[in-house]
Order: sequence, then structure tokens, then C-alpha cells
Amino acid sequence: MRKMDYQNVKGTQDYLPDTEVLRRGIRRTIEDVFIQYGCRPLETPILNYTELLASKYGGGAEILEEMYTLSDRGERDLALRYDLTIPFAKVVAMNPSIRMPFKRYEIGKVFRDGPIKTGRLREFTQCDVDIVGIESQIAEAELMMMALDAFRMLDLKVSIHYNNRKLLTGMLEVFGTTDEKINKVILILDKLDKIGLEAVSAELAEQGLQPATIKYINRFLTDADNTGLGYFAPFGERNEQVKQGLAELKELESYLEFLGVDDRCTFNPFLARGLEIYTGTIYEIFLSDESIKSSIGSGGRYDNAIGGLIGTNGSYSTVGISLGLDVIYTALLPLKEKIVENPDVDFYVIPINTEKHALLVARQLRNKGYKVECELGKKRIGKALDKANKEKFRNVIIVGEDEVKNDQIKIKDMFSGEERMDSFSFNEN
Repeated sequence: MRKMDYQNVKGTQDYLPDTEVLRRGIRRTIEDVFIQYGCRPLETPILNYTELLASKYGGGAEILEEMYTLSDRGERDLALRYDLTIPFAKVVAMNPSIRMPFKRYEIGKVFRDGPIKTGRLREFTQCDVDIVGIESQIAEAELMMMALDAFRMLDLKVSIHYNNRKLLTGMLEVFGTTDEKINKVILILDKLDKIGLEAVSAELAEQGLQPATIKYINRFLTDADNTGLGYFAPFGERNEQVKQGLAELKELESYLEFLGVDDRCTFNPFLARGLEIYTGTIYEIFLSDESIKSSIGSGGRYDNAIGGLIGTNGSYSTVGISLGLDVIYTALLPLKEKIVENPDVDFYVIPINTEKHALLVARQLRNKGYKVECELGKKRIGKALDKANKEKFRNVIIVGEDEVKNDQIKIKDMFSGEERMDSFSFNEN
């Protein structure tokens, strides 16, 4: 019989205990911040109808190329969710009794058949918060502040880059870009940091744009004065989209400045967020030390998705943010080796021919709220202590026959080497 070739599907990964402990710690930290901000938990299905995820109110043509599709035994067209946003919009559309504003969080796996890069596989975990029912930029300010708090708790220094799709779309209209080319041009501009100005200009030329339009766009991309909102004021007098986008950005900046976080938030007029779903403010989060070049979180306003799913075409003010657990884990991985003490085990109990008594000690400590690992593998004391060192367990409890006889346990501090004897009544349990 041929031996099976055991391999993970390309773009997927197993997470062994050492890795998963760190990942779950990251998840708990992020979830705690979400809860601190008053977000309510929600869980949506991984499996959805293709029609829902392929809706024009979804991610757009580019992301649909990465969508995993399948069919069930009833020959229904199904797909794995590629993000948590459209399933959330579906929940709001299906439940009109939800009280507004509604602020939810969800942490779950999503699937994209796209390029594999650092921190991004084809099966990955997103940590999302979305707010429905707030027109003001106070919602964006809340989410950006929340993200900064989450990364502060993770001890990662980040900066948030933000822009506005109305502003960007309006500027492209001013430059003479036709309506049917707007989304494609935005997708090209979204590659600016990845492929550079020359390559972007070449791709713009392939779109059949007027030479004057390409000239205006290139001038815009190279103009050193466009990093402040004042640059856009004259264009706002000529274009309503620019005017609205400018007003929203000024409102957002007033919040960021008042909250004292404007030094960590930067206006980036070229930020595009290629997904077609976005209608207003957009943002991406980057590591300040640039150890990972791609964003580790992103989001924006998408006011048309819920109304579009309902079929009313009405606007449901909605803004969301998504933090990538996997890329955050990659960023924190170098810090893992600096961990001095294992935070997941308070005591490691080693029996020496006293397995039942060791379980009793472990039980009492767990009843007091401690995290306890009890050695079950009948390791010799030397091997068990070697395990304690490798696993970075600080406190080891040794339960030998003499200790049981004297109603005592020996506690050893593996870091200092100090030992002490504590009383423990084995006969009263």
C-alpha cells in the first residue's frame, strides 16, 4: 500500500502548542479591548451562498478571483467567506429589529485563494469591529483609537494612514477619468507602495486614459504639497465628491487632534484600499519599525452594502476595522524568545511514585484559581526538571514519598534555584 504523502494544503498551516499559546494570547488581548469598547460578540457562518459574497456590494471583481467556491449535494452554489464584512452586513439586513447604533465584533477564519506572503496565508484569522448607524466621523475616530489601544496592549508601535474615497474619486473625476475607469484606476493606485510610481504610470497608460488625465494623475502623485488638506480646497470648489471627502477628513482630524492621537495618524492622499465596497474614510495600520511592510490592519466606511443587500439602495451608515491576527503573530514572533516565564503555567507538579497525591495537589491549586500542569508521563526527576527549564516553568512542586509522609510539598523556583517546604495535608482530602 502506498504511503500517504502528509502535507498541508498550500496556504494553510498547523499551529503547534507553543505557537498556538502565543496566538491565543494575542486573540484574548484584542478581544478584551473590543469588549472594553462596548462591542458585542457575533458569529457568522464560514459557508455562504455564492450570490451573497459575489454581490456588487461585496469586495469587487479582484477579490472574487480569490474566492473559494463549491457546491453541496443539492447542487447549490456556495462559497467560503473571504472576509467578515459581507456576512455581517447580511446579519443586519436579515434582522431589522437590531437596535441602532449597533457595534459588533467577530474573530474568525476567512479564506482567499490569493498570493502567499509574510503574515498572509490562504486560511487566516481576522479580528473585526463594525459600527452601524453613525453618520459622523466619531465612529471612525472610535475605531482608530481602539486599534491604537489594542496594539499598545500588544506592545507594538503602529501608525495609521487614512484617506477618503470620496476625495480620491473626486480628484480622479477632476483629472478627467471616466466613470467606468474610476475603480480600475483606484486599484492601480492601491499598488503604489508595492510597485512604485513608474510601474503605476505604465499600468495607467494601459487603461486607455487620455494623455492629459495620466499627466494630471502623475503630477498629483509627485506633488510634494498634497500631504495637507489645504491642497484640496480649490478642487472642492469644482467637485462635490472632493468637497464632501474634505469635510469628512477635517471632521476626523478634529477628533484625532482633540484625543491626542494625531501624531500616530497620518493623512495619505494616495491610500486607495482597492475594494470597491468603500464609500468614505479608509485607513490602514502599519508597524512603525516597518519590520513588516504590508498593513497589519485596515478598514473604512461602506455605507451602501446593507441597503444594497436589503434591496432598498438606502444608505446604512457603516464603518469597520479589521486586524490581522496572523500578521500580528508574525510581528510578535521575535519577541517570543524574550519571554522569561511561561505565562500559562503557575505550577508544574512532579510526582515521584506518588501519582495520586500529585493529582490531589494539582486539584487543590486549580480550585484556588492557579494554572497547573501535572506530569503524567512518569518522567524521572531529572527529565521532568529539564522539561521545566525548556518550557520556562518557574514554580515546580515535587511530591515524593517523604513529602507525602510528612504532609509537605517541595516548591522549587527554577529561576533562582531556591527551594522551600510548604505544609500540605494529604490525609484530610
